[in-house]
Amino acid sequence: MNAVWEAALRWSHEGSAVVLARVVDSPSGRQRPLGTALAVSESGQVVGSISGGCVDGDLCARAQEVMRSGVPEQLRYDDADDFWAPKLPCGGRLDVVVEPVNGSLRAVLAPLLAAIRDGRPVALTTVLDGSGDTAPRHALIPADGGDGCPAADAALDRVRALADTRTTRIVDLPGTGTAPDLRIFVQSFPAPPRMLVFGADDFAAALTRMGRFLGYRVTLCDARPAFATAARFPAAHEVVVRWPHEYLAATTVTESTVICVLTHDAKFDVPLLAAALRSEAGYIGAMGSRRTHADRVRRLREAGVTEAELGRLAAPTGLDLGADSPEETAVSIAAEIVAQRRNGSGARLRDLDSPIHHAGETTTIRCEGLRFGA
Repeated sequence: MNAVWEAALRWSHEGSAVVLARVVDSPSGRQRPLGTALAVSESGQVVGSISGGCVDGDLCARAQEVMRSGVPEQLRYDDADDFWAPKLPCGGRLDVVVEPVNGSLRAVLAPLLAAIRDGRPVALTTVLDGSGDTAPRHALIPADGGDGCPAADAALDRVRALADTRTTRIVDLPGTGTAPDLRIFVQSFPAPPRMLVFGADDFAAALTRMGRFLGYRVTLCDARPAFATAARFPAAHEVVVRWPHEYLAATTVTESTVICVLTHDAKFDVPLLAAALRSEAGYIGAMGSRRTHADRVRRLREAGVTEAELGRLAAPTGLDLGADSPEETAVSIAAEIVAQRRNGSGARLRDLDSPIHHAGETTTIRCEGLRFGA
């Protein structure tokens, strides 16, 4: 998604007119996540996709109209009976706001991207209805303050709470006095989840590339300085030379953290996994043969790790894909991580009779008595 925002900023700096389209509501939650974006330049360049193709062509045509008029549009795509209307053949509904990149939106692009690159959580608020302006108004709400946000303190606290919980939603704010009701789209850009990869080998190099591709902030850690170098692991955001269990004890681990232990060496594995299994990490995987794993489990039990804690360990790590190369193994491990994160079964889709996309949360919040904007 970052590529869309980066393209919008780059084109704008180059003097091109730019239009941004974003999904702001999808009641079924089966299509694309809220905030999914597409950017169109004056010359017709396109970055991103709203629907994977179904309505993108129509959106590009609408974008040119918005570019000429300077007036944003709010569009609804569904599986309506109108033969000529663009529709979603897979069913469901998408509400999309299409807006020119000018005024307040242009002003927030650079600081928004700076926060994303630095891994700082931030939320972008867009007034959809009720502002009385010809274009939506925008503001950034960083986690450490709301300077520049046109919101009353109470409303700001409520909106910031959404950012803190990594929530993207529409918020309805009833007006007070002469102020109109407002409808605001709050798009949260949380700090990226962390992937901690322990063990500096070819499998780790492939996994760091895969982790970065999936949006994780990746750390590679190994106690051997000759192996743990930035040159060998260019995809890692940081390379740490330290005993793994010591590094883990000194770093922040949350339920979104992924820990992948690829050392399969007991002197590294046992103290590291003993600590990892008692942490809040959402996924803990360890590489090794079944013989290596059996010996590892014995040593962990001797180190006082309980059966409940051992039950959290994904080992051997990964799904059964018949993987052989480091790259195939990285896909196998990543597939298991995604399946756990998204509550997937890991089974072949052709063998299932269930929705392909798991429904997401698309709740609209109504904040009674709060006022947003002036």
